[in-house]
Amino acid sequence: MLEGIMMRNGGKYSVAVRKSDGEIAVDVQDYHSVIPWNTPLKIPFIRGIFSFIDSLVLGMKTLMYSASFFEEEEEEILTEKEAAKQEKQEKLFMTLTVILAVVIAIALFMVLPYFLSSFVEKYTRSHTAMTIFEGVIRVAIFLVYIFLISRTKDIRRTFMYHGAEHKCINCIEHGLELNVENVRKSSKQHKRCGTSFLFFVMIVSIIFCFFITSESQIARVLIRIALFPLISGVSYEIIRLAGNSDNALVNLLSRPGLWVQNMTTKEPDDSMIEVAICAVEKVFDWRTWQKENL
Repeated sequence: MLEGIMMRNGGKYSVAVRKSDGEIAVDVQDYHSVIPWNTPLKIPFIRGIFSFIDSLVLGMKTLMYSASFFEEEEEEILTEKEAAKQEKQEKLFMTLTVILAVVIAIALFMVLPYFLSSFVEKYTRSHTAMTIFEGVIRVAIFLVYIFLISRTKDIRRTFMYHGAEHKCINCIEHGLELNVENVRKSSKQHKRCGTSFLFFVMIVSIIFCFFITSESQIARVLIRIALFPLISGVSYEIIRLAGNSDNALVNLLSRPGLWVQNMTTKEPDDSMIEVAICAVEKVFDWRTWQKENL
């Protein structure tokens, strides 16, 4: 079971983990993008592609760190050479896992809905109807997937930590002192959440698919796959806008993503909130931020 939270702020990130003995272990590291130069990370629509990959890589790193506290301790002490070899193997495993995650995501949410929607082709030749139906299937697969994984015990606890993370951010952004009592009464929903980002990916993909008019089925599948990075980039810009705006229209567009967060965030207990607070305070001077921004 993974009992921790990752918080990133600028060039640093922290991982706070509740160990089996009740102690909170915290690891603070410099954040390095998978892209060695910063220019692509500043270009609208392009930066979202790399931010998505960065999130996957960083997520794997923090998962491996938190999981290490619950693995059985090895009796033997590794030599320097063996430790270097193990680190190399872990990096390879992490890379392959991220690649596999992207492939599965594309197959499950881009390719599969297209093939399932083709079953209604004998009832209508309308490109608009087919595209909308494909989009409905895509959103349905996403929601069913989230619902099913949320039923497992370990994922439910992960979603409780997810809720603690959001509550901390909302507590700070509403000008409250960051403590357990204030965090507990803060909202577990946040417009910049990764869940909302994924939901926007589902919606934006419907719009993009309207422009895929090739007669070749293979070409239509390949174009959908090729468009995935661009769809991610556009969705990233939307989520950035939503997180920095209180415009009525933007808030309206954000609501479906917030509703989905009811499945991916659960109410945390106080011990989880303590972990979240610890992770935040290691990388973020929230008192100074509140003075400068509120």
